Amino acid sequence: MTHLSVNLNKIGLLRNSRGRDYPNMIQMAERTLQLGAFGVTIHPRPDQRHATYQDAHDLKALLKAYPQAELNIEGFPDAQFLNVVLEVEPHQCTLVPDDPNQLTSDHGWNLSRDQDALRPVIAKLKQKGIRVVLFMDPVAENMALAKEVGADRVELYTEAYANAFGTDQAEEVLANYQQAAQAALTAGLEVNAGHDLDLQNVAALCDPGHITEVSIGHALTVEALDLGWDQVIKAYLEKLA
Repeated sequence: MTHLSVNLNKIGLLRNSRGRDYPNMIQMAERTLQLGAFGVTIHPRPDQRHATYQDAHDLKALLKAYPQAELNIEGFPDAQFLNVVLEVEPHQCTLVPDDPNQLTSDHGWNLSRDQDALRPVIAKLKQKGIRVVLFMDPVAENMALAKEVGADRVELYTEAYANAFGTDQAEEVLANYQQAAQAALTAGLEVNAGHDLDLQNVAALCDPGHITEVSIGHALTVEALDLGWDQVIKAYLEKLA
């Protein structure tokens, strides 16, 4: 079974757009966990346009009532982000090579270039008992280096897979992701996946059993406009079981 971590950034975006605490992120997180999701994810960016640093503290407090669930905080490891993560001590921190002005994540780490900067960051997080994940493109040859710099897991950036799904390239692209996942497992890493996954494409990616966890937010929120929040969470859990 692949675990589902629901990214709540779009809930934060809706809330912030009206200057009110509505929808309330903590209430939506609790509803999500009660429905059976394994965890929740936020990706607070420097402008805090959706998830905020305060959300990180509030969600960690909520999860004290859900000892089997996990909080995953994603982001670029600048000083402010790291301070928040080290204070909150989430179960998992996913390091993403985002520019502060980026609309959304669009590439993985270049470890041949970035490893020296990442090593001390990873060490600090692991000293706090935080599982560290590196956001990576699906390049099998790079997985061993992710393990070498200290990561516990990689998160495969799945936009290319989502774009190819349902096309003539789908089989080839899926095979590339499976090879990258297997290389990560061989290196001693666990494998997460995320970006543009939805109810249509998530099962094929996870069926071989290589993926420990998927993080899904944008598509899930859009699908909930049609199906309802509760029904869409249940549908993902059925797909991933």
